[in-house]
Amino acid sequence: MSRQGRLSGKVAFITGAARGQGRSHALRLAAEGADIIAIDACAEYPSTEYPMATPQDLELTVKEVQALGARIVARVADVRDEVELKSALDEGVAELGGLDVVVANAGICVLGAWDEVTPEVWRDTIDTNLTGAWHTMTTAAPHLIERGGGSMICTGSTCGVKGTPFFGPYVASKYGLVGISRTLANELAQHHIRVNVVHPTGVTTELTKGLGRIGELIESNPRVGGTFMNALPVERVEVEDISNAVLFLASDEARYVTGTELVVDAGNTNF
Repeated sequence: MSRQGRLSGKVAFITGAARGQGRSHALRLAAEGADIIAIDACAEYPSTEYPMATPQDLELTVKEVQALGARIVARVADVRDEVELKSALDEGVAELGGLDVVVANAGICVLGAWDEVTPEVWRDTIDTNLTGAWHTMTTAAPHLIERGGGSMICTGSTCGVKGTPFFGPYVASKYGLVGISRTLANELAQHHIRVNVVHPTGVTTELTKGLGRIGELIESNPRVGGTFMNALPVERVEVEDISNAVLFLASDEARYVTGTELVVDAGNTNF
């Protein structure tokens, strides 16, 4: 018997699903009736200053989704590896019977001034956040076309809206993500596929715990400190706040919303 909800009968593919925003999105969409294809690299990056998700984290996502009554296929796969990603997605689609929603969420973030950016940091960030999102959307597109349409949602950032200091490679990746999302929104519209970006301000996750040097960097260049302020009196938003936006864009309520950027930033980009 199908579960009732705004995504009843749909299948959602989510990258970076082992924890943080990805897990929250999986749970929110599952609670609204979707079955889930969840992938995560579950591998460490030498360039990041925070630990990455583990296979145990991904297994917890599985258990929490199943507790909601949803089906889930979870695989360890790296968005940087197009062949590995496609194999994992194809397995999930075969088991769950189709694909309707894509959430390109996997990403990393490394804090540092412009002259601290190493070739490794630049490469890892662009390869994961931009090339990985491209792999996610292009490997998923044929399944959505076969289904007769669907929705793609990319995790952007306020760093993809303004030139946030000390996040050079991350800013580049998120601005690039906006560009390819708009391009695919145009190219895939003929197939009734919508493509949108959600731009969060800082979100309470393991990733943001790796940004402890921000105070030190602002002290070195205090004129840019206001860039990080939210207009609303909160320092960070919660993962659920972003999942609610993802749900809207995934649902038929947003059936004519495409090529847009939904900013969930507590007013950060107003400054």
